[in-house]
Amino acid sequence: MKKIVITGGAGFIGSHVVRLFVNKYPEYQIYNLDALTYAGNLANNEDVSKASNYHFIKADITDAEEIDRLFAEHKFEGVLHLAAESHVDRSITDPLAFVKTNVLGTVNLLQAAKRYWNGQFEGKRFYHISTDEVYGELHNPEEFFLETTPYDPRSPYSASKASSDHFVRAFHETYGLPTVITNCSNNYGPNHFPEKLIPLMIHNIMHNKPLPVYGKGENVRDWLFVIDHARAIDTVFHDGKIGDTYNIGGFNEWKNIDLVHLLCKIMDEKLGRPTGTSTQLITYVTDRAGHDLRYAIDANKIMKELGWQPSLQFEEGLEKTVDWYLTNEKWLNEVTSGDYQKYYTNMYQGR
Repeated sequence: MKKIVITGGAGFIGSHVVRLFVNKYPEYQIYNLDALTYAGNLANNEDVSKASNYHFIKADITDAEEIDRLFAEHKFEGVLHLAAESHVDRSITDPLAFVKTNVLGTVNLLQAAKRYWNGQFEGKRFYHISTDEVYGELHNPEEFFLETTPYDPRSPYSASKASSDHFVRAFHETYGLPTVITNCSNNYGPNHFPEKLIPLMIHNIMHNKPLPVYGKGENVRDWLFVIDHARAIDTVFHDGKIGDTYNIGGFNEWKNIDLVHLLCKIMDEKLGRPTGTSTQLITYVTDRAGHDLRYAIDANKIMKELGWQPSLQFEEGLEKTVDWYLTNEKWLNEVTSGDYQKYYTNMYQGR
């Protein structure tokens, strides 16, 4: 049986990857390794927590000694590395926390894999999940990020992810470690921590709170449904070329303000409110420092070489997302209040 460790598996994207792998590959043993910081929530894994091939490990990737011990104990054959600090605003406030987790944590995992696999790389794979933000920003509306686009990170978050990407490539080139990297556009969907744009807007509309929009809302992002990203990760993990990079995106660009207006329309319909009610909550706030204007991914490589493609149109995916949050209001309230940490963190204390 393959032993696969998924770091950050209690987070937003990681939990969807864990769910997919646990359900799709009963012959694999899936180890969900998460430090359970503010963005890690074991409620995200509750539906697979009793599966015979699912195992949770509470550990911090910045603890090199513990990571080494876990590799030796569990004999991991594959690494899906999603654990990361990922909120740009938090990186502006505390950049060193991002260096510690995203750079040092990644190098600890690389070192452990190199040490434990010890040159026996057949059947092994270290898969590093990154972001499109490492490429900087696009000014030409006809331009897209390619796998060959030079790195130009413009926030402490994207700089930390760019650094970790370079270390992954360096370990492949220097030691022959079997690595692969993907850079993905913005994700949306169920279980998204409500500090990010879409879940924050959904939560605030539900509670008639202001909808804060940076600047004039002109910033453009490419959006991908999180389950489609999990499917892409599955595809690359099994079929991607060692040492290669793949961009993952939805060919689905939206200005922030247009996205917020669409969300308001959907929420008014779902909540039975008169059309235009939620748009009155929109509040323009001072723009974020170094706020990149536009990201857009060219995902042709993964589509042509590996046969992956998005399964949902954005409006359909957004409706599914809204429906999930309205159905799972308890989850949303526990996350926004912090109650989820008290229960689930204590439950696994010391394990």
